[in-house]
Amino acid sequence: MAKLTVSTASRLSPFLHGLWVAALVACLSPLAAKGAGGASASGPDPLAGPPDSRPVAPDLDSQVILITGSTGGLGREVALELAGRGAHIIVHGRNEERGMEVVEEIRSEGIGSATFHPADLASFEEVRAFGETILREYDRLDVLVNNAGIWLDAEERVLSEDGHELHFQVNYLSTFLLTRMLLPLLEASAPARIVNVASVAQTPLDFDDLSMEAGYSDSRAYAQSKLAQVLFTYDLAEELEGTGISVNALHPATMMDTGMVLSRGAEPRSSVDEGREAVVHLVTAPDTGSGRYFNGTQPAEADPQAYDAGARETLRRMSAEFTGL
Repeated sequence: MAKLTVSTASRLSPFLHGLWVAALVACLSPLAAKGAGGASASGPDPLAGPPDSRPVAPDLDSQVILITGSTGGLGREVALELAGRGAHIIVHGRNEERGMEVVEEIRSEGIGSATFHPADLASFEEVRAFGETILREYDRLDVLVNNAGIWLDAEERVLSEDGHELHFQVNYLSTFLLTRMLLPLLEASAPARIVNVASVAQTPLDFDDLSMEAGYSDSRAYAQSKLAQVLFTYDLAEELEGTGISVNALHPATMMDTGMVLSRGAEPRSSVDEGREAVVHLVTAPDTGSGRYFNGTQPAEADPQAYDAGARETLRRMSAEFTGL
C-alpha cells in the first residue's frame, strides 16, 4: 500500500518534540551510567507515564489525520486502513478503553502511529477542550474526517446539556465547532482535506424549529442533522476556495453492519468495508475536487436545500450563535 507523505520540511510541535527528547534521554541514561561503572536506577521513568497512555509523536513523513468517532464501527475501520498506509491517526471517542485498543492495534502493526483523545460531542465544553488540545499538541493536521454520529432509538426527543436536540448537536453542531476551531491548523498544513460523513437520509431544515419541539421523530432528527452537514460542506468549501483546503461530504454506504445499525434491530444492507472504501477514497484520491457530495465513491446530488445559498447562510449564522463562535 502506498505511504501517505507530506513535505520533509514539516516539524514536530514543541510539545511533542519535548516528549521525544525526554524519552531519548531516558533510554540513553542507563547506558551511560553503566559505561561509567555505575548502576542504572530501577523503576519506571517518571517522565514517561503509563505505557498505554504515552503519546507517540507522528513520523515526519506521515500525514496527520483526525477521525472523530473512531473507536468503533466505520471510523475504526477507516483509522486502521489509513494507519496501514503510514498515517498518524488521532483517534477520538468517548470510551478510553476502546480508544486505546485501536491505538495499540495500530502501533502493533508497526506502520502507522496513533494517539487517543476523548471528548463527548454532546458537550460543547468537551469539544472546545478537545480542539484546544489538538491545536496545542500538533503543528499540522492534513485531514479531518468528521465521522462521529448517533441515531437514537427514542420516541421522545433528547436534549444535550447545551439545550439542543441531541442528533443536531452531536452529528452537526459539534462538527461545526470543532472544524472551525481547527481551520488555522488545516490552513497551515495545506494542501489539506475535510471529509464530512453525512448520509443519503436528508430532511430539509426547519429554521424555526431546529430542536424539533413539534413533529419529532428519531429518523427525521437524524436526517435533518445529516443534511445540515451537507449544507455546511458546500458553504465551507466556498469560503475556503483558494486556501488549499478541500471540503467534501459523502454517504458512505446504506445501513452498514455497524453497531449503530445493529443496535436498532435493522437489517444491514451493506458492509462497513464498502463504507470504509468510500471514506478512504475521499481522503486519498488525487483529485476529488471540493464542495461536492458523494454517494459511495461517485458524485451525487444532495437534497435541493443544500443548493440554497440563503439556507446555507441562515444555518451558518445560527450555528455560530449556538456554538458561541
